[in-house]
Amino acid sequence: MRISSIAKSLVAGAAAGATAAVTAVQDSVLTTGEGVTIALAVLGAWGITYAVPNRPKTDA
Repeated sequence: MRISSIAKSLVAGAAAGATAAVTAVQDSVLTTGEGVTIALAVLGAWGITYAVPNRPKTDA
């Protein structure tokens, strides 16, 4: 199965953002700092996941 780096990074960003958002709204209030944390989690996941190459396919 071939999964592109872009698809991997989008899924990773969505997962990181959702995790940060769920943690941030435990008190039913989203502050500016929590919003920045969510944005940084998404951007960080996108960048790191996109930068790491997929493992090369081996003939086994």
